[in-house]
Amino acid sequence: MIHLIRSLVRKPRRRITGAGASAAAVGPDEAASRAQGPRSASPGKVAAPGRTSGAVALSVHNLGERFGARSAFEDLSFEVGYGEVFGFLGPNGAGKTTTVRTLGTLLAPSAGSAMVTGLPLAPENGVEIRRRISVMPEAPGLYQRLSVAENLECFASLYEVPVLRERIEFALRAVNLADRAQETCAALSKGLRQRVALARALLPDPQMLFLDEPTSGLDPAAARDVHELIDGLRQHGVTIFLTTHRLEEAERLCDRVAILNTTLRTIGPPGELRDRLFAKTLTVRTLVPVPDPGRVFTGLPGVDGWHQDGASYVIAISDPVTATPAVTRALVGAGADVMSIAESRHSLEDVYLQLIDQDTEAGQG
Repeated sequence: MIHLIRSLVRKPRRRITGAGASAAAVGPDEAASRAQGPRSASPGKVAAPGRTSGAVALSVHNLGERFGARSAFEDLSFEVGYGEVFGFLGPNGAGKTTTVRTLGTLLAPSAGSAMVTGLPLAPENGVEIRRRISVMPEAPGLYQRLSVAENLECFASLYEVPVLRERIEFALRAVNLADRAQETCAALSKGLRQRVALARALLPDPQMLFLDEPTSGLDPAAARDVHELIDGLRQHGVTIFLTTHRLEEAERLCDRVAILNTTLRTIGPPGELRDRLFAKTLTVRTLVPVPDPGRVFTGLPGVDGWHQDGASYVIAISDPVTATPAVTRALVGAGADVMSIAESRHSLEDVYLQLIDQDTEAGQG
């Protein structure tokens, strides 16, 4: 069967050029459609030739994509550095997958411009861009009746990967599947098939790896395995563009995140976004209510205000290093029995929901 697939794929030997080149699928998913050229990569590591520390792997300027009267996304501007894990978050219909397809040359942008691994996103550069990137779609799109090794051999042949056997062996080791190489993909769990899809994406030694919802539909244990694989790729310096609905996943894995809702709502490291959107507070719990909390909390260094929230006191602060000891000393001095003093911890989910709720309210206004 594998030889039949190769022969069918290789029948028309015309080289397809332009932005539509990768839209002509040659396998069960779009990733197989990319025209690949010879590479001189070493099979023993994942590394992009010519990348330098601090260089920009992806640069996007006012990019937009429209389908008739409907805007999939518009006015996107951001950069991704080599070796960075960049999260792309947003609700269904926000334009995440369409952005990946556009940057992966499956769709020509309707507006704006981009540089992908140093090349302008233009029809004449479509083939060369596809040589430098890999896309792992949400659906693994593997040949179920072929073994893991046969799947990788088939796609490596389509990608024209040099030192084919070594690259396949390396990809299998990278995703911890060397001992499952002879099993058919139909016999694997969904989590293991996701690993095979990730191994396939690593075959051409990409400078940039686009992962579109890589843990969608996986149970927690399988999702954890994929997280560990992404962490391992980060250690090897692979640049990763990750779309996900799992906010805890993005918070754990990503150096920076962008929140998209057709337009770019915000971008930055998760901790910085939390600080940008939410005021710092201390939550104080005492055994019994403080007799005169205004006298205790007012005028303390680093404290901007306070209010009572049920059995707790919420203290607005500008500097936790200054305010926390001052609040503690004031409570002890007032004879309060302190149960706990904790700095508020907003999650990336809080940031996401705050921005999406603002968009919903603006749309209803």
